[in-house]
Amino acid sequence: MNDTLANADITSEIMAKAIDHTVLKPDARHSDLDILAQEAMTHGFGAVCVNSCHVKRVYDILKDSHVHVCAVVGFPLGAAHTKVKVCEAEAAIEDGAMELDMVLNIGALKSGDFKTAQTDIQAVRHAAGPNRILKVIIETCLLTEKEKMLACKIAMSADANFVKTSTGFSSGGASAEDVRLMKQTVGDALQVKASGGIKDWDTAAAMIRAGASRIGTSSGVTILKNGPKSSG
Repeated sequence: MNDTLANADITSEIMAKAIDHTVLKPDARHSDLDILAQEAMTHGFGAVCVNSCHVKRVYDILKDSHVHVCAVVGFPLGAAHTKVKVCEAEAAIEDGAMELDMVLNIGALKSGDFKTAQTDIQAVRHAAGPNRILKVIIETCLLTEKEKMLACKIAMSADANFVKTSTGFSSGGASAEDVRLMKQTVGDALQVKASGGIKDWDTAAAMIRAGASRIGTSSGVTILKNGPKSSG
């Protein structure tokens, strides 16, 4: 997705396909997940993003649609043992996940233990295989600018497909400045997902203009309702 798009050029169709429609709250009920999946099909969202224990439920609803099922891994802290992350990834894939959003080992990165941070991602990459999308959440609000760039480079070295700004469960969410920095760091090698606190059209569009090709949000329906009318 072109990061120079003017706001008027970001149609509802483009926005919908960019959205990972999300329910990650710990008290999510089965009815919340069923609504999530139905909304994704109705509005043409690119994916739904859920905790791994919910993958099978939403996959059973979405399996005959174009909507991908994304599972979070090591969420929201990123501090689980690598073997645990791999096990969670494998279970989510078995249940139908086509995409994985894993949380970086943030403590390893901040300690300068870049090898541990990279091998953690590589292990999940191996579990995911070559045909599934792997996004690495770097939790920008906890990192310095230098650490954000290092995290992006580690994700590139580990063969991830995306770097993602935030879990939405820490002290801050996405910013256009962070998206821009991340995109400048990864170039065309990886894509960028902006997530955390994106609740309206203007904010989502700003993230796309800054270089994001995916938007993680629980407010996808609201964003579309307040955006431009469909070109179709």
